Amino acid sequence: MSVADWYAHKTLGDGIFWIQERFYQSFNRANIWLLRGTHQDVVIDTGLGLRSLPDYIDAQGLLGEDPQRKNPLLAVATHAHFDHSGGLHQFQQVGVHSAEVDALVNGDNFETVTWLSDREIIEPPAVQPTHILQEGTSHTLAQLTVLHMPGHSRGSICLHDRENKLLFTGDVVYDGAMIDWLPYSHVSDYISSCERLVGLVDSEQVDQVLPGHYNTFGAKRLHRIATGYISRAETCPAKFSTFAWKTLSGVALRAFNPRSAC
Repeated sequence: MSVADWYAHKTLGDGIFWIQERFYQSFNRANIWLLRGTHQDVVIDTGLGLRSLPDYIDAQGLLGEDPQRKNPLLAVATHAHFDHSGGLHQFQQVGVHSAEVDALVNGDNFETVTWLSDREIIEPPAVQPTHILQEGTSHTLAQLTVLHMPGHSRGSICLHDRENKLLFTGDVVYDGAMIDWLPYSHVSDYISSCERLVGLVDSEQVDQVLPGHYNTFGAKRLHRIATGYISRAETCPAKFSTFAWKTLSGVALRAFNPRSAC
């Protein structure tokens, strides 16, 4: 299967492209966002990395046809989980939050939640981030600002375009069940992040959410999802469910990756 067959894309206008891995049929299939800027182009999340994402972007002319006029391309991971970070090794410039740098550098399959056994991977691709991201880190592209939003993972971030009121959320929030039971998930952090999301809506700083999975949605839906999580997270049924799933996921990951760090 050629790289052109593996991916598909559509434009959302204003230099924003939505890319997906067509033949990875799973709820883990992540949205890949490509944003064109004046001086810097950014890929937000990179999928599994089974085919060359840079080759697809070039072949489709998504960054323009003239190689002399192309901007530097930075790949940013909203967090280090395998379905979002698998293709990072294909890029020369890579950004990830400081809390998850070591997981990528060391190939920590436990923290990256890689549901693959060691024997299935001949040689793990090395990733050495060139951009260490922190709260408030900005990029020239459309005034993107890093918002550290832990909970799903300790290094989860959103990227906020304040000027256009766009919020790229990774797995911090999407239109589905929020996952707070993976390694390095933390419920109290997640509640704080959701409270912050509610604040962004209440202060009218978000019009559209471009999440890490499923479809885009608006501010009202974001408010509803975030407040719903806050109201449920500390209930006894939610606590029991989180504990049970966290235990099972830990056992499963250690079985797949017996040498992974815990």
